[in-house]
Amino acid sequence: MSAQARELFAPAPLQPLQPLRALDLDEVMAIEIQAYSHPWTRGNFIDSMAAGYAGFVLRDAQARLCGYFMAMQVIDEMHLLNITVAPDLQGLGLARRMLDALAVLARARGCHQVWLEVRESNARARRLYECYGFAQSGLRRGYYPAADGRENALLMTLRLTEHET
Repeated sequence: MSAQARELFAPAPLQPLQPLRALDLDEVMAIEIQAYSHPWTRGNFIDSMAAGYAGFVLRDAQARLCGYFMAMQVIDEMHLLNITVAPDLQGLGLARRMLDALAVLARARGCHQVWLEVRESNARARRLYECYGFAQSGLRRGYYPAADGRENALLMTLRLTEHET
């Protein structure tokens, strides 16, 4: 999509990120199912919320859900478990905005790095993470379910002392 087309299709001004609530789950699940071949279940989100993980939603000025993320703090590290932008809004910088919020949150909680797993085949997400400052730090063989069996995950790490938002 060209820059001019992106401007035409960009969401209205965005609201500040808000904590993910149980009331958001119908909308979250609608996006999750559209975005992934092997989506998280409602139970995955409920369990993450019950465990106290950091879940946030991003909405536009009309309150349309544009994206969300879920992260888990492990001592002085933040593990990004899920970050998703509605498929029709991808490529507009919304994931970057959520990554910015995650980095601020992680720093505020005393974390020194953020890490995540990404499908080896997900070139678009890998590019986003690399441009943001994540570097590959490992490989998890057979981590993700795939149509033809299992797919490797790349482990990527962002050192917060090296990346300022």
